[in-house]
Amino acid sequence: MLDGSGTDVVPSSMKLGLLQERIESVIRGKSDVVRLAISALIAGGHLLVEDVPGVGKTTLAQALARSFDSTFRRIQFTSDLLPSDVIGLTIFDQAHGRFEFRRGPVFASFVLADEINRTTPKTQSCLLEAMAEGHVTVENETYELPRPFMVIATQNPVEYHGTYPLPESQLDRFLMRVRMGYPSVEDERDILNRQVSAEPVAELEPVMTAADALEMQAAARRVRVDDALADYLLRIVKATRESEILDLGVSPRGTLALYHTAQAVAFLEGRDYCIADDVKSVAVPVLAHRVVVSSRHSTGLRRSAEAEAALVEIVRGVDIPL
Repeated sequence: MLDGSGTDVVPSSMKLGLLQERIESVIRGKSDVVRLAISALIAGGHLLVEDVPGVGKTTLAQALARSFDSTFRRIQFTSDLLPSDVIGLTIFDQAHGRFEFRRGPVFASFVLADEINRTTPKTQSCLLEAMAEGHVTVENETYELPRPFMVIATQNPVEYHGTYPLPESQLDRFLMRVRMGYPSVEDERDILNRQVSAEPVAELEPVMTAADALEMQAAARRVRVDDALADYLLRIVKATRESEILDLGVSPRGTLALYHTAQAVAFLEGRDYCIADDVKSVAVPVLAHRVVVSSRHSTGLRRSAEAEAALVEIVRGVDIPL
């Protein structure tokens, strides 16, 4: 498929299909979640996976990262983790008589921030600059991170003991938040059969390179979004800011996130143009973690579930362009 300049908008659809197939060979019965994770990568954003322990959050992150021939680091977030354990630190090299910066695990194309809400807010915040700007600053020196750069964070529901809720500024850095959910009986039986003698994620081979990821990200940004569709997107955002149910609406960063994710979804579908369903299908995972439900309208559900329910109603109330 070509754009107006004759450039191939959708590179290898076979590679994208193989990428999804490889990840789904490990994450059984979760096609929608896998597609959202791939869309987040194509859109150049970061992914937050929230759910109860043991449903495959870490496995999803590992499967996505292992499908690319690029660098991957896992950081286990704990209550005693320090920012320097993530970013790195400057030490004095006695052999050469100078200070040198030793890079931390954040210097990788794919960074798994496992159980990110089990560390303190001080350590959580060390990722803000990296996630927003693609570089880190230490001792007044700026260090560029690899490209592509994607943080895939997992977290348990905030009501669990030993967790520190992520602040709104941190949540806003994630392109989308997704849930895994429990597998069906059939899928869980398949998981049992496949993992009796081996760990499937350890057997995954790369199907794409870092260069492929960058090409996809650049091509997705060229996907066409008509003015009517952009207006539809803006009306959704405006509705979150005017809703009586919400104390905090979507920020301009959220508007851009929804726009670029819709482009990524269209790209993944093999189109060089967006449709209303592209926006509607990702509005909740892209926007729900950016809003705060008013205490007056609390339903007794988890905060994240309340926000998702509110977004569903808001999106339903916005007219789709003809």
